[in-house]
Amino acid sequence: MPRSRAKPAPDISAAIDSLALSDFGRRLRAWYRRSARDLPWRRTRDSYRILVSELMLQQTQVARVVPKYHEFLKTFPSLAHVAQATPQRVMEAWSGLGYYARARNLHRLAAHVTSDGTRRRAKLPSEPHELRALPGIGAYTAGAVASFAYGKRAALVDTNVARVLSRVFAPSLSPKRPRDLTAIWRIAERSLPRTGTATWTHNQALMELGALVCTARVAHCARCPVRPVCATAASAASGARDG
Repeated sequence: MPRSRAKPAPDISAAIDSLALSDFGRRLRAWYRRSARDLPWRRTRDSYRILVSELMLQQTQVARVVPKYHEFLKTFPSLAHVAQATPQRVMEAWSGLGYYARARNLHRLAAHVTSDGTRRRAKLPSEPHELRALPGIGAYTAGAVASFAYGKRAALVDTNVARVLSRVFAPSLSPKRPRDLTAIWRIAERSLPRTGTATWTHNQALMELGALVCTARVAHCARCPVRPVCATAASAASGARDG
């Protein structure tokens, strides 16, 4: 007898009420406008500078990144400058951040983008699928550059975002399971506001909430702006009442 195929997992994101998603977004963005940290990469829409910040912030704390971000951009103010340098020189400028594959990938990307002879005018593409075709660019970084530099309505999911969205909308999901992570990406896409301008704030706010409030070690529910729509907070409150 032929083997029966496993049924695909239900799309949890489709079951989330649209009004709940809208309410979540409004609360999130209003909180960000009141509470956001003033970080240098939030003051620019330059795609190269945003790319550098996103690469540096991977697995590295903000406090360590800020001074290196300024130093690196002073040495390499454009993609063309990175492409013209040796990989070793780029690695030296990256010193202190660790995870040097990020610096190697940046050099490879710069060489790729400037290989057509238009080095001075070299720009990163604006669409997520085009960005993902570049060396060292994954789904998260592509979404970050597209939304933060070009105002595209693009989702992004990093560790912080995955934690926030799963806690708020689907506590049963684990970002460590590939199938669950796919579901979290769908939730991220559904939660996006209608315009690219609002998406910039929305995506920044998601990361900010995960970094400052809904953290890995402690979920600071008492001061969380999206607590009224959070499934995890509602479950905790119900358990406390039953106890």
